[in-house]
Amino acid sequence: MAERSWSFSNVFQSMFRGAEQITEDTWDDLETALISADFGPEITDAILGELRAQVDRHRVTEVKELRRMLRESIEERLAAFDPTLHLSERPAVILVVGVNGVGKTTTIGKFARYLKTFDKKIVVGAADTFRAAAVEQLATWADRAGVDIVRPQQQGQDPASVAFQTVERAKNDDFDIAIIDTAGRLQTKGGLMDELSKVRRVVEKQSPIAEVLLVLDATTGQNGLAQAEAFIEHAGVTGLVLTKLDGSAKGGFVLSVQQKTGLPIKLVGQGEGIGDLTGFTPHVFAQQLIG
Repeated sequence: MAERSWSFSNVFQSMFRGAEQITEDTWDDLETALISADFGPEITDAILGELRAQVDRHRVTEVKELRRMLRESIEERLAAFDPTLHLSERPAVILVVGVNGVGKTTTIGKFARYLKTFDKKIVVGAADTFRAAAVEQLATWADRAGVDIVRPQQQGQDPASVAFQTVERAKNDDFDIAIIDTAGRLQTKGGLMDELSKVRRVVEKQSPIAEVLLVLDATTGQNGLAQAEAFIEHAGVTGLVLTKLDGSAKGGFVLSVQQKTGLPIKLVGQGEGIGDLTGFTPHVFAQQLIG
């Protein structure tokens, strides 16, 4: 993950600026900073309890040492989840799921571009056939990324058949990776999950599914997670992609979403450009978050 300035780091940088010695005010300020950064009350309490115990045990008195301990605590918690993308199958088939509006289709284009930097041959499949604009949007991003695309052969084509054709194309033409877009909304939630299950079944008849990535909008925080719970419950999600992280003051959401879902963050989107999606590195993130 590229070194860059994160907007949400400001809350901690301002908190640690000033007093050099740890006082009760320091703990109050740290609690406020953690809550405002969307760590959530449970994780905030756990981190504060852990840090207080360490400070007492090691007789730490300096704020700069507390800052280092906080950074290490967050990094350790983030690193408890493995961010590795499992793409050893050939072709490696990736389903991308999530509610409409989180940046799912644009994420696929950015993801394809990211994978191309590793000399991978990629095809994307436009299986979100319920939203006509999604097909054209994906085609635009595929063109920007310089990758092939499988489109529906007619309007309203069954999404599972588009997914089937995408995997078939990947196998026949020796593609390394097939990334398949899926619907984010239907008339009923149950219908959407049934459709995703059908896509999975059809794909798995041809090839194992390497990853099911759930796209979340970091700016929506806990609300976005609530909207996505049905995907986590029914879609066999293996990892998370956080978009719009650059515009969020909610850096703690990165940790809380992993702990609440039990799923690793595998990719983060940091801007609007096609090169602004990268792998997730706990060490770099903790450094940028706490400073």
